[in-house]
Amino acid sequence: MPEAITYTEHPQDVLRAAVQRLDRGVKFALITSVAIKGGAAREVGSLAIVDQSGAMVGYMSNGCIDSDIRLRAIELLETGGPAICLQYGDGSPFKDLTLPCGGSLELLLDPDPDAQALRAALSSMQSRVDAELTFQCPKSDRAITFQYSPKPRLILAGRGAVFRATARVAFAAGFELHLLTPQEDDLSDLSDIECLSQSVLTTPNAIPDIAVDPHCGFLTLFHDHDWEPALLLRAVDSKARFIGCLGSTRTHSNRIEYLKSKGISPQNIARIHGPIGLVPSLRQAPLIAVSTMAQLAEAFPFSINVVEKSDKATVL
Repeated sequence: MPEAITYTEHPQDVLRAAVQRLDRGVKFALITSVAIKGGAAREVGSLAIVDQSGAMVGYMSNGCIDSDIRLRAIELLETGGPAICLQYGDGSPFKDLTLPCGGSLELLLDPDPDAQALRAALSSMQSRVDAELTFQCPKSDRAITFQYSPKPRLILAGRGAVFRATARVAFAAGFELHLLTPQEDDLSDLSDIECLSQSVLTTPNAIPDIAVDPHCGFLTLFHDHDWEPALLLRAVDSKARFIGCLGSTRTHSNRIEYLKSKGISPQNIARIHGPIGLVPSLRQAPLIAVSTMAQLAEAFPFSINVVEKSDKATVL
């Protein structure tokens, strides 16, 4: 069995892996966290898949039970058995498999999930719309519906070391990226990370038309702030959930005065976080990137909503 666990967090990534296997005719089991009591590494509604080769995308613990989940999912795929529920931790029959964080975790393993439902959910999230999946727990009337938000995106405009470092930290944190810079070398340096788009800014006023929705952040990371004005006007006129700018306190004051002169409302100006970052006065690009992304993470809490629990539902 391959030692292949891809530790991806977001349901959209798990669903993309599931649909890729559907397209190739590869069988897989869908694993869903349907109940948690006490502490847990993942939240209720988290998803993972295990395919017929044993490869796992997503995870349910920090390594303490995922190997057992893989083995039981492979067994289901081999026997063609029906969906099952497994409980780990407190009250579990698996006495040798403990959850160090305490509490208990109930998982639904489905070796034959509804392909149409999975495709529809992925399509919704890729269209930047919330998606819902409903699950029926075996041997019970309990059905539960989870609502999943699209992956967060980041429009990142800037140049130099801070721009490069922030792009890498954001990518590692699971953000989809649009990169804008006047420096082609910056894009060359970042060519190894996956981006939705990479654009070279030719003049301060020539900004690519990028859709900005409520699941987006918008950051400007310039030391030469002549590149900022058109970008800021675009940001405050968008539905971006978070807007942030690099620079000193004096620079931010000048930024605010410029926006006032352009008739931007106080409410929109107040949306701009500056100077960006939770830790003030940092001068090392990697630490500025971490500080910036920590502040951004606060605006994008990873959450899965339980929208329905009932005994009557269209189930996966």
